Amino acid sequence: MIDIRKLKELVRLMVENELSELDLRDEQETVTIKRGQNGPTYVAAPGMAQPMMAPPPRVASDDDASGSDNGSSDDANLVAIESPMVGTFYSKPSPDAAAFTQVGASVGPDSVVCLVEAMKVFNEIKAETSGTIEKILVKDGDSVEFGQKLFLVRPN
Repeated sequence: MIDIRKLKELVRLMVENELSELDLRDEQETVTIKRGQNGPTYVAAPGMAQPMMAPPPRVASDDDASGSDNGSSDDANLVAIESPMVGTFYSKPSPDAAAFTQVGASVGPDSVVCLVEAMKVFNEIKAETSGTIEKILVKDGDSVEFGQKLFLVRPN
């Protein structure tokens, strides 16, 4: 399965360079990404084809307003953990298990913080940063969008 960080970087490069299609292949993986005017993005890898909606163009003021609580200056120093896909958010590996993380917990780049289920596949979402969980922005069972902020982390 393709690394989510690689996928995010490819999408970022496509947006920055105004590319509409990208097709990469090697011995192990095949990745095809297409984007258009508010059209869907498709990602294909061996054994997995998963449609995802392309992120809308971001404007700094819109992103800042949606990611903060009434413009709180405390949130300015926090790093967001965002959803890498459209799906359903789960804070626990199973209904009777403990949550992956909670407010006040320390996380590292490889810490699993939640699951996002897309097309009956449960994807582990890693923190990709080090710090302390300050806020959990979604609830179990909530639908999440590509790029939606899930957690706010105070970096170490």
